[in-house]
Amino acid sequence: MAGRLTLVSHDLCPYVQRAAIALAEKGVPFERVDIDLSAKPDWFKAISPLGKVPLLRVRRDGAEDVIFESAVILEFLEETEPNPLHPADPLARARHRSWIEFGSAILNAIGRFYSAPDQAAFDHERRGLSGMFDRVEAELVARQSGPWFAAEHFSLVDAVYAPIFRYFDTFDRVGDFGILGAKPRIEAWRKALSGRQSVTKAVLPDYPERLHRFLLAKRSCLSDLARRSDRSIAPPANRYA
Repeated sequence: MAGRLTLVSHDLCPYVQRAAIALAEKGVPFERVDIDLSAKPDWFKAISPLGKVPLLRVRRDGAEDVIFESAVILEFLEETEPNPLHPADPLARARHRSWIEFGSAILNAIGRFYSAPDQAAFDHERRGLSGMFDRVEAELVARQSGPWFAAEHFSLVDAVYAPIFRYFDTFDRVGDFGILGAKPRIEAWRKALSGRQSVTKAVLPDYPERLHRFLLAKRSCLSDLARRSDRSIAPPANRYA
């Protein structure tokens, strides 16, 4: 066992969600502390070399260590806690790590998409995201035979992509941008993840409203579309219920 764990968090951070999902799947008790990244407390700045979340504070034998970067936190949990979420086979494990890295690249692309300042940039990022998900769909078609990335076994890849799909729950309320359309394996994976308890519990109940407000504040092409949308900003019912 790693020791007493505290996950230092921000309420919208998808990288924090990865760690929270992994901890829940492993059945590991932990404390979660949210901070405001626009007004970082001094104690946080003192222990976060990059000034980012997540951090995992590990208290053991009267001392504390701090681990930063979500990928490192996930690997630490794999090495120290029960209920492994990586496959045992080294080649399969390397493949999973590769698709986790691709998931990080998708998150970067999502950030560019919702921050695009004008229609031309927005359309460029939309096409780029759609192409990235084409690659994911092809991988699922080639290898997936069950609800999760690794068939019947929930893995760290699932923990990484669940927060990605959560963005699209909010994007879908603004419009149909054709990013995930015509990708049935992705749609089935997204549906399965949306009902997973570890996934639903990884964010606050009012996460949709918080993300909506965040997107409106970007003053981007997407935020302009959101303002013009006739759709309610109230949290929608589970689209897969």
